Amino acid sequence: MIRDKWCGEIRESDIGSNVRLAGWVFRRRDHGGLIFIDLRDRSGIAQVVFSPDVSKEAHKLAHDLRGEFVISVSGEIRRRPTGTENHNLPTGMVELYAKELNVLNESTPLPFPMEEAHEASESLRLKYRYLDLRRPELQNNLIIRHKTTKSIRDYLDENGFLEIETPMLTKSTPEGARDYLVPSRLNPGHFYALPQSPQLFKQILMVSGLERYFQIVKCFRDEDLRADRQPEFTQIDMEMSFADREDIITLIEGMIKRLFMDVLGIEIEVPFQRLGYTESMERFGNDKPDMRFGLELKDMADLASKGSFKVFLDTIKSGGRVKAINGKGMAGFSRREIDMLTEEAQSFGAKGLAWIKVKDGFESPIAKFFPDEVLRQMAERLDASDGDMMLFVADREKVVHDVMSRLRLELGKRIGLIKGGFKFLWVTDYPLLEWDEEGGRFTAMHHPFTSPVDEDIEKMFSVDISELQNPNSKLSTIRAKAYDIVLNGYEIGGGSIRIHRKDVQKKMFEILKISDDEARLKFGFLLDALQYGAPPHGGIALGLDRLVMLMVGAHSIRDVIAFPKTQKAMCLMSGAPSIVEPKQLRELNIKVDIPL
Repeated sequence: MIRDKWCGEIRESDIGSNVRLAGWVFRRRDHGGLIFIDLRDRSGIAQVVFSPDVSKEAHKLAHDLRGEFVISVSGEIRRRPTGTENHNLPTGMVELYAKELNVLNESTPLPFPMEEAHEASESLRLKYRYLDLRRPELQNNLIIRHKTTKSIRDYLDENGFLEIETPMLTKSTPEGARDYLVPSRLNPGHFYALPQSPQLFKQILMVSGLERYFQIVKCFRDEDLRADRQPEFTQIDMEMSFADREDIITLIEGMIKRLFMDVLGIEIEVPFQRLGYTESMERFGNDKPDMRFGLELKDMADLASKGSFKVFLDTIKSGGRVKAINGKGMAGFSRREIDMLTEEAQSFGAKGLAWIKVKDGFESPIAKFFPDEVLRQMAERLDASDGDMMLFVADREKVVHDVMSRLRLELGKRIGLIKGGFKFLWVTDYPLLEWDEEGGRFTAMHHPFTSPVDEDIEKMFSVDISELQNPNSKLSTIRAKAYDIVLNGYEIGGGSIRIHRKDVQKKMFEILKISDDEARLKFGFLLDALQYGAPPHGGIALGLDRLVMLMVGAHSIRDVIAFPKTQKAMCLMSGAPSIVEPKQLRELNIKVDIPL
C-alpha cells in the first residue's frame, strides 16, 4: 500500500506503531542533524522527522525534498519531546520517525508560495486552480459542500422525495435571463437551451403523479456576474404535489435545522421569522434584509412637509418618498467623511444625501429649514440620541429603497453592528406582478407559473384589457403564493405554489402579453399537461453555492466551487470559452461574422 493512514489521523494512540503516510511536502526545515517535514494531505498535516540514527538513506534523500514534492514515508510514531508539542494541530502531540522514503513525484517551483496562496491575486489562483485547491481552506469548503448535499439528500429521501434528473438540452423559454444556446447539428438552424432552472419539467413530474421530486442540479444563466453569481450554478430543486405554502415552509425549515446540525453542529431555531414583502420594503428597503442588526428605515414625509427645505417638498409633491436612517455614533464625522459618504450614496443612485447631526442640539446645513420641534420629532422617530447623525434620501420610491437598503448595510458594517451567526427569514405575500417602466407592461415578479392567492383569482379574471396599460390598476394588488428564504441578507431560495389550472395559466399569459401562439410555442407541452388532471403543487429552489458560501463564511461563491468562472464568465485554467475549428462551425451551419 502507498499509505495505510491519512496524515491528519495519527494520534497518541498510534505511539509505537509503524505507519505509512503519503502526501505533499508542505514545509521543510533542516536543523542540521535532523530534517523536519510537514506532510500534508486532505485530512491535515503530520510532522515527519528524518534522523540519520533511524535511517541514513531516508535522511540523505530528505535533503533533496522541496515544497509540493509527492512522497510516501513509513516509520514509527513517537511522542513529541516535551515543549515541542503543537496544540494547534490534532496531530501535534506526535511525529513520525522515518525509516523509508519514496519520492513519488517532484514539483517544479510554484507560481506562488503555497503558504501565502491567499495573498496571490485571484486571477493567478484561478489560472492555477489545481494548486489553489490544495489549500486547506478551499478543501474544507468543498468538504462542507459534500456534507451539505449528503445531508439534504438523506433528509429529502426520508421525507418521501425521489431524485429525478431532468434534461440539460432543452427548449429556450423566457425566464428572466439570457439562455445559453447549443446548436443542433442534426437539425440545422435549431438550438437547444441549457436550463435556467428545471421549472417546467418539475411541474410535468407533478402532473405525472410522482408527487415529490428533488434534484441537486446545474443551472445556467447568461447574465452579468458578481461575487455571489456564476454563469453555471447549482440549485437544490424540489416540488411537491398536494401541498400548500405552509407544507413547503415547514419542510424547508426542518431541512435547514437538520443540515446545520449535521454539518456545522449548530442548533437552528425554528420556525423562522416572517415578513411580508411590503413590510420588508418599508422597513429595510429590500426583500432580503440582513436581520442580524437594526438600523431600520423610517418614513419622514410627514415631518419633512412641515419644513421649508425645497428638495424634500418637491419630492413629496411629485409623489416621491423621503426616508431616513440613524447613523449611530457618526456625529463626529468630519465634513470630508460626510462628503465621501454622500459620494457613496450617489454611486448607489441617489441625487444626494441630506444629514443632520444630533450634537448638543442639531447641526446641519438644512437644520435652519425646520422648526426645533420638528427636528426633535425626527430624532425621536429614528431613536437618534446625542452623538448620532440622521441621514435622509428623497427621490422616487424605488430609488429611495435601493439607496437606503445599501446604505443601511454599509453603515451596519462600518459601525460594527453586524455580528456573526445565522439569521433566517421568510419573505412572503409578494405581488403577483410588477410594472416594467421600460416595456410599459406588467411582468411576473417571480415567474409566469406562480399562482395568485385564491381570493384574487376572481379579480384576475375580471381584468379589462385597458388595465394592462395602467401601472396603478387592480392588477398591481393581486397577491402571489410566493415565498423567499433569506439568510444574513442573501436570498438563498425562492419558490411558490404553481398554477395548476389551464384557464388560470392562460389568463396569466394574457396579462403578461404572451400571445396564444407564443405560449403554444414556448410552453405548449405544459399547457397540454395541465388539462389532464394536474394536481395542486408547489416547490422551491435553493442556491447551493450561496448557501455553502454563507455556512463557511466565504466572501464569494467562487470559494465554494471547484472550478469557477471569472466575472467575464471565463475559466482561466482551461481557457474556456475558446475559439473552435472552422470545420466544427461548418458542421453546425454557423457563420461567425466577427474576426477570430
